[in-house]
This record gives sequence, C-alpha cells and structure tokens, in this order.
Amino acid sequence: MLSSLEPVLRPVLGWAHVHHALVAWLSALSVIVFFGTLLAIPLLVVSMPEDYFLYDRQHLKEFRRQHPVERVFTVFFKNLLGVVFIVAGALMLFFPGQGVLTMLIGFTLVNFPRKRALERRIIQQESVHRAINWIRAKGGKPPVKVPPRGKRGGPC
Repeated sequence: MLSSLEPVLRPVLGWAHVHHALVAWLSALSVIVFFGTLLAIPLLVVSMPEDYFLYDRQHLKEFRRQHPVERVFTVFFKNLLGVVFIVAGALMLFFPGQGVLTMLIGFTLVNFPRKRALERRIIQQESVHRAINWIRAKGGKPPVKVPPRGKRGGPC
C-alpha cells in the first residue's frame, strides 16, 4: 500500500524539504491558532446571550449610540477578528481543531448580507448546538435557544 502512495508523496515531501522554513512556520502557526481557539471559543460562547439566535441584531439600538469614530473602529476590528476566526476554522477542517464551531464564532463577528440565516443554519445542526450548550453548561450559563427551522427574524 505504501508503494502505491509513493508517487504522490514524493513531490509533496520534496516540496516540504525545499520549503522547510515555511512548513515550520505554518506548523507553529497551526499550533498557536489551535490553542488560541481552545481559549477564545469558550469565552465567546459563554459571553453570548442565550437568545442570540432568536432575533435580528438590526433591532438593537445600543450600537448606534456609539460615537461615529468609535463605531467605525469597532466594526473594523470586529470584522477583522471574525475573518481570522473564519479562516482559522476553515483550516481546522483539515488540521486539528474545532473548525465548524470556530467558523460559527467568526460568522457571528463579521457583517455581511444574510448573516443571520447562515448563523441559524449552522446552529440548527444538532452537533453544533450540543457542543455550544456543553461549553455554556461548563461556564454556568443556560443553554442557547435555537429558532425552529424556517423561522426568520423578530423576537420569539
């Protein structure tokens, strides 16, 4: 069996040997992101309101009360952090880590059209919902409420 993989592995190993510094840096970055998400994901999940997925964020006025400059910086850094989580989560689908959960946290941070529909679709997956509620239980928080399938907008 190993001999059948040799034609495929030889170019990959050759590339890795030539670019050993890049492979080392990517490996170190992967380990840092893995352990970073192990710390950040639970903190974000526990701080999330239990009814986060039940209503549209457009109805909240608190954000609009910020000074315009503060609002621009908040949106910029929140979206930047969200993109980092989404990319890290996508990489964790192939490398060790909690990929889908990391991507969900990233999606909650970034602003884009139909964001709420995507968040709801992800949280309605039983395995994701169960994982989030397990983390919340460990943090002493009540389970997150999930809208019924097909439900859109508005408080429940």
